[in-house]
This record gives sequence, C-alpha cells and structure tokens, in this order.
Amino acid sequence: MGDHYFSATPSSPEQLRPLSVTLSGREVEVVTARGVFSPDRIDKGTEVLLAHMPDPPPGGDLLDVGCGWGPIALTMAMLSPHARVWALDVNERALDLVRRNAEALGLDNVRAVTADEIPSDASFRTIRSNPPIRIGKPQLHELLETWIPRLGPDSDAYLVVQRNLGSDSLHRWMDQTFVDGFSTRRHATAKGFRVLKVRHHGGPSPGPIPVV
Repeated sequence: MGDHYFSATPSSPEQLRPLSVTLSGREVEVVTARGVFSPDRIDKGTEVLLAHMPDPPPGGDLLDVGCGWGPIALTMAMLSPHARVWALDVNERALDLVRRNAEALGLDNVRAVTADEIPSDASFRTIRSNPPIRIGKPQLHELLETWIPRLGPDSDAYLVVQRNLGSDSLHRWMDQTFVDGFSTRRHATAKGFRVLKVRHHGGPSPGPIPVV
C-alpha cells in the first residue's frame, strides 16, 4: 500500500523535484517530492484559497494547518515578512520541503513544525488551511477543534473545502461546534470549492475544545 500524504514518515523514495509556481504574484522555484500532498502543482483547492483570501495580518503568529510542501505558508510569509508563520503538518517530509523552500526564497519567518512544537500559549492572528479531508471526519473534527479555538480575538480563519467532499456539512458542523464568540460563513465559491471563514469576535480565546 502506498503512502498517504498524511503519513508521518513516508516510506517511498523522496525523489526531490523542482517546480515553478506563482506565489504572491511572483514566479518562484520550489522543490517537492513524492509522499506529500499535490507534489506536481499547486492543487485547485489551494489555488482557490490563495485567490480568495485577504492578505494576512502584517505581524504576530499566523498558522497554516496541513501545510504540505508550503504554498499557503510561503505565501503568507512573503506577504507578511514581519509575522511568524507556523507551517503545521504531521508529514516530516513535507516539513523538510517547507524548510528548504523557505530558505531558498529567503524567508526567515517560517517555522515548519509538528503540533507539539507550537507553544501551548500561542494564539493566531489568522489561520489558513486546505484541510486534509481524507483523514476521515472524526480526525478532521479533532484537528479543527484543536486549532480553531486558538484564533486570537478579532481574528479569522479561512478554510477551503471541495463541495462534493462535504463542504456544506462541514459548515453546518462548524456552526454547531464553534458557537461562543465564533461565527462561520461562506466567504467564496469557485471551481467546485467553498472557502469558509471563521471569525473569533473578541474576548480571550477559550483554548482547544476538549475531545470527549
């Protein structure tokens, strides 16, 4: 059985490959590899998110959940050079690629990490994500219940989800789950994807929701 992109340590040969992409309006060269999400291109969902999300805040801590080889995290780092961008993934190969790409692009504000490497008291001025829908609904819900409550006051998260993979049901679940000081709405629709916006309206962030 082949590796999943959400394998922690892919067993397939790495086979680094160069890739020319446009990030933040710039043509850049990155490297990708087998065993990570969408190694041959920026996937359509991420393209939709990048096209429809506002510029990230200029400073503070920013988070990309499920970063893959880094298109969202690298874009935020390019747009907000004074912010600290946390690129989060379980896949060690993906994190290594993010580090390589950030270094090649001269971005010293990217931290490619697993969840246990993010300070427990960190709150985020924005969260951007093409979340790993295929890990399964319980695992996806647990992932979002961990990180969405870490939004700082008056901050937003933007998630892109394919319509035929359950974007509308996820929207309903988020409405029911993130209720105290949070709201979820459809921000954009394009190319078969929804971009969902979660707003933390103020007050102290409640921290991760306990998983029962």
